[in-house]
Amino acid sequence: MRSIWNGAISFGLVSIPIKLVNATENHSVSFRQIHEADGGRIRYRKVCELEEKEVANAEIGKAYEDADGAMIPITDEDLASLPLPTAKTIEIVAFVPSSEIDPLQMDAAYYLSANGVPAAKPYTLLREALKRSDKVAIAKFALRGRERLGMLRVVDDVITMHGLLWPDEIRAPESVAPQAEVTVREAELDLADALMDTLGEVDIESLHDDYREAVEAMIAAKVEGGVTAPEAEPSAERAGGKVIDLMAALESSVRAAQEARGGKGEVAEVTPIKGRREPKPSGTRKSTSQAAKKTAAKKTAATSTAKTARKTATAESTAKTAKKTASKKTASKKESEPAAKKTASRRRSSA
Repeated sequence: MRSIWNGAISFGLVSIPIKLVNATENHSVSFRQIHEADGGRIRYRKVCELEEKEVANAEIGKAYEDADGAMIPITDEDLASLPLPTAKTIEIVAFVPSSEIDPLQMDAAYYLSANGVPAAKPYTLLREALKRSDKVAIAKFALRGRERLGMLRVVDDVITMHGLLWPDEIRAPESVAPQAEVTVREAELDLADALMDTLGEVDIESLHDDYREAVEAMIAAKVEGGVTAPEAEPSAERAGGKVIDLMAALESSVRAAQEARGGKGEVAEVTPIKGRREPKPSGTRKSTSQAAKKTAAKKTAATSTAKTARKTATAESTAKTAKKTASKKTASKKESEPAAKKTASRRRSSA
């Protein structure tokens, strides 16, 4: 892969010569502008407003437009003379947990390649230190005429740098969230959870650009016979983009997801809600989870009562059996006492 920038990583007093390589590429189908009447190519030409003629790239420079419209020329020498330590250096300024990086700041991604044999040892040192610390490095660097913020992390055995937007480049989400007050019922949340569980996880490698494939197929059809691919009918469920019944839409979504997954993995089970009613006022509304807890408590109490009753019945039965046994022993003892007295009397008489 061709490098787009050569410099060094500054890691304290350690300098690591590196080459910067683009980590991503664009596969989108690109189009040209044409004149619809005759198919002629439409091109953009760089024309000087004063001379009204086209200017070659070699004659084009930079300028800053002042508030009153005046152009202030800026040369490459002017920019090179700026006291910018990151002009050819990726300067690491801190190491932080990756959770502290807001995904909104993520920009382009690059691979950092060790530039030459001497760079292999310090490159490997930084890579292994990043792995063991389980942190990412925050760095500053200059690219294409401006200083940027970056995040260094390890992917496989390569140090990767993500360009980051500066914090003040992230716009606050003002007036973006719904302004109206909306109440979400527990039953709706339960169905949403069931839909999430049913959809489950996905292998990112299995995803692809359906739109690009459709465009390429359409272009191939035009090249072969000038016939375009038939237009796909919009799905009845998605046409219009308006949800009439949120609960019904969620239930249908769960069923569709279960059918789509088929026998692949486990799917969440959803009990259809019968006799759906409008939500009660907030003061009297009971959640599904609370009702389930109360039902479980009632079942537990009933089970405990049944067990207690069985124990009590067993104890009473044991007590009755003991009384009967004691009565039999007492009667037997009374019957045997006269016989014992007669035997003792006979023995005394014979003596």
